[in-house]
Amino acid sequence: MKTEREKALNGKVLFIFCDSSAHEPFADQFIKLKNAKIGYDLLFLDGETSSWLGMQRVESSGSERIIAADEYSPAAIELSKDYDGIIIPEIDLDNAARVTAGMKGTIKAEVIFSAVMLKKFILVGADTPGIKRSDRRCLKELTLPAPYRERFESYKKQMNELGIDFKPQMELADSIIQKIGKKLETKKTEITSSKNNSITQNNQLVFEKKLLTTDWIQAQSLIPNDMIVLPKGVIISPLAKDLLKQRKIMVKWIERDDG
Repeated sequence: MKTEREKALNGKVLFIFCDSSAHEPFADQFIKLKNAKIGYDLLFLDGETSSWLGMQRVESSGSERIIAADEYSPAAIELSKDYDGIIIPEIDLDNAARVTAGMKGTIKAEVIFSAVMLKKFILVGADTPGIKRSDRRCLKELTLPAPYRERFESYKKQMNELGIDFKPQMELADSIIQKIGKKLETKKTEITSSKNNSITQNNQLVFEKKLLTTDWIQAQSLIPNDMIVLPKGVIISPLAKDLLKQRKIMVKWIERDDG
């Protein structure tokens, strides 16, 4: 069940960080998201083993809180369902190769795969070196050698072809706000179109889709005669039934016009 606070949000995204200190440079960007009423959860992948799937799974404890490892929580592949977008400030050569090959096996690759399948937007830091933070600390190297660097750039281009956008790390919040803003505008347009095209010449409100939900009912500024006309075969969600009863809105069933 969504909290009242979450319902008031314009959208919600998931940040996936390599470790529990990687989020610190993004404090100002989190403020931007708060001001834009965009929620965010943080997933930290501390240590090499925690980024691999096995008995470890991840769960969300709510907007602006940390997602923690928990063997009873949803699998990584399910995470994308609850978010408008996935944000990965750093991606490495290994995960980039997995994503372009359609392989899974790590949390990052698993989440990206499900986000692509569900058509959620994905933002990745463009100024990433391609080496895991843990590897940089261990090997004392900050850049990939030339052959690996060329391959990494090739992977980034292939990821872009999958619909994955690369933006500078310090501009990720602006990109999130822009993408969610476009989504909200599209939704408003659809609602306006629904309002304008549903009133018939007989001053009846006709529902033209297959599933009647509370969102559609609440979006109607005018319901003539407190009645909605439904073609036979339309499904009314349980919450919509409750709302119709609460508002004393009648339902009139008609034969569907297939012409």
